[in-house]
Amino acid sequence: MRTGKGENMNAHLIFIIVSIILLTLLSGLADAQGFTHAANAWVNGRIVWQEVLTALLCFGAGAVCYILAINFLSQAGVGSAEIQTLLWFSVTIVGVAVISGKFLHWQVLDQVVGLIVLCGVAWLLFRTGG
Repeated sequence: MRTGKGENMNAHLIFIIVSIILLTLLSGLADAQGFTHAANAWVNGRIVWQEVLTALLCFGAGAVCYILAINFLSQAGVGSAEIQTLLWFSVTIVGVAVISGKFLHWQVLDQVVGLIVLCGVAWLLFRTGG
């Protein structure tokens, strides 16, 4: 069976989309983990080095994944820093809320407002040509 040029392009496009999703999730979740550890870096005015080092390691991994994701976003024609950041921000903020476990304890109204705010940021970015 022969594969045509169109089939190769479709496979490449699928690879790009899967790479964007995977790397954005990895980046956002690694950074969310970093933020969670950074929040525990100071206890009673004293630095907790294990938390600092873990946070830095997570942020480093997140940055590497983010830079790789930008490559695939650029290939997909998404060159806007605002849109690229929105994708990362969305995964990161949801990741922090879920990893901390506190989001599930928020009142339903607060959860809804949080989601509306996230959607509002996305709305503004898309409407303003971000």
